Amino acid sequence: MFDRYQREIHYLRLSVTDLCNLRCRYCMPDGVEKLEREAVLTYEEFLRLAALFAQCGIDTVRVTGGEPLVRKNVAQLVAGLKATPGIRRVTLTTNAVLLAEQLPALLDAGLDSVNISLDTLRPEVFRQITARDDFAAVQAGLQAALERDLPQVGVNEGELEAIAALARDNDLQVRFIEMMPIGYGAAMPCISGPELRARFARRWPELAPLSAAQEHALGDGPAVYYTVPGWQGSIGFIAAVHGKFCASCNRVRLTSQGFLRPCLASETGCDLRALLRSGADDAQLLAAIRETIWAKPREHHFNDSSMPATRGMYRIGG
Repeated sequence: MFDRYQREIHYLRLSVTDLCNLRCRYCMPDGVEKLEREAVLTYEEFLRLAALFAQCGIDTVRVTGGEPLVRKNVAQLVAGLKATPGIRRVTLTTNAVLLAEQLPALLDAGLDSVNISLDTLRPEVFRQITARDDFAAVQAGLQAALERDLPQVGVNEGELEAIAALARDNDLQVRFIEMMPIGYGAAMPCISGPELRARFARRWPELAPLSAAQEHALGDGPAVYYTVPGWQGSIGFIAAVHGKFCASCNRVRLTSQGFLRPCLASETGCDLRALLRSGADDAQLLAAIRETIWAKPREHHFNDSSMPATRGMYRIGG
């Protein structure tokens, strides 16, 4: 469906948990208080809502967190989403610590692609950022995905050129996303997308944008992609702050607690869990979803400091 600004909304980011097995200093360095089990939606509730979102035109679902793979039997949810009429594509964002062991079940469930969050290529820096010694497990997850020829992208901040060069010898998309001024990230320095793109152009003068058709084939996200002649993959830039793309935003977010957020940077939305558990029928839920999507804000306001940013990214599905 379209919102009131005539943007076609067809992409749902669905968070299945606030929990994570890492303690990244820009996200949840002190951990997070575990929610009561009853506070988080069941898979049955997620799937009921997914069917209603599909009726509103949602055809792509990205399973997120927290770290989604710390929740048991995520493959069961993926299979249910893939079986939902109208849902054509289901993807997953993960830190890859548990990916190698869970990948076979996820692929059997029909997972279309995986987005691996990779901050560094150095074990000692990984430990500094995440407070965990899981670098080897992450590398195993990345390698497992490459061996299964699974389409994948990486959202990275770290050694920059070295990480970007992963796309030289591998058919994958290495994406760089600006630090969001939300939660712990609000107090951290950020290199802008345009600055990083200029830096890479100095390193690789032949860096050039993909064609519109090539970019469209890579998915439904806001990244702008570039490559170098002879490279197998490409580099993407997501500049939410310095390259505002609100006019073409195509997504909404559902938190693990069932709160529908039409915009990452807004506190407005709809408590679908309350409706679900108060006995609302599908018609009432569908009306609430449509009303919330229709009321999606025109744009975020990161630059004027008016956005409250009271929740960490792990609370709102990343």
